[in-house]
Amino acid sequence: MPPIIHCVRHAQGVHNLCTENHVIPDPSLTDLGNEQCTKLAQSFPHHDNIELIVASPLRRTMYTALQSFEPVFTANPNLKLILLPDIQETSDVPCDTGTDPALLQKEIDEKGLPVDASLVHDGWNVKTGGRYAPTNQAINIRARDARRWLKARPEKEIVMVSHGGVLHYFTEDWEDSSQYQGTGWLNTEYRTYVFSDNVDLDDLEGRTLDKDNATLVETIESRTRRGKEGPMADRETQKVYYKQGVQGWDDQGLQLSTAEREAAKVPQGKEVNGVRV
Repeated sequence: MPPIIHCVRHAQGVHNLCTENHVIPDPSLTDLGNEQCTKLAQSFPHHDNIELIVASPLRRTMYTALQSFEPVFTANPNLKLILLPDIQETSDVPCDTGTDPALLQKEIDEKGLPVDASLVHDGWNVKTGGRYAPTNQAINIRARDARRWLKARPEKEIVMVSHGGVLHYFTEDWEDSSQYQGTGWLNTEYRTYVFSDNVDLDDLEGRTLDKDNATLVETIESRTRRGKEGPMADRETQKVYYKQGVQGWDDQGLQLSTAEREAAKVPQGKEVNGVRV
């Protein structure tokens, strides 16, 4: 039986304080971000059931995972956080661009972190083209590959810590995707998903796939927890939401590439707890 996936957006990072901080490469968590991790560690009710934790290799997601799910690592001394490049954030701005593998591994080793970075390969943080290009098609492909990878895992309950933008591509849930700037997720918000019993052979853009899309469905309990009524919107509705979401981000000046963002004159402001004010 495929696993349950608890998807988590990272805690507040320095780049969330203001748009000027988007030029900071791979920023760390703020003091508030560290506090958010402590609160999530205290409130998350499924620590005892978690068998695997994965995160984007950016610092804010790695440290969110290590701090928020410290009870899992403490109870399982041999467990390591797996860093998965396919769930890194979408754009090519410096704050969404990760650290070179050798430097990241050095940090892990020097701090003695329970982290497995074996999947973090040279080129994972190069976004000028290819797999990690800041384009909808490339992001959809790597998000789908991440879903397939997780679906094939033997563990029954998994935590995945990622980013506000790419979580919409990964879950294929685009409802309220422009509620905040570039996302519908709050910092350290978690939502719970199961894999659909359906075999979907197309993506949200209507492209035909060679095998199962590995579609996710948010649980009713998860939706109720965040104030939503009824089940997650069906796939045909999500196709409409997807188009609206991508356009909504464009309207916010959040084009995926740096050149497009500069041309659109990104709105100024600051983000507090995931809300742009």
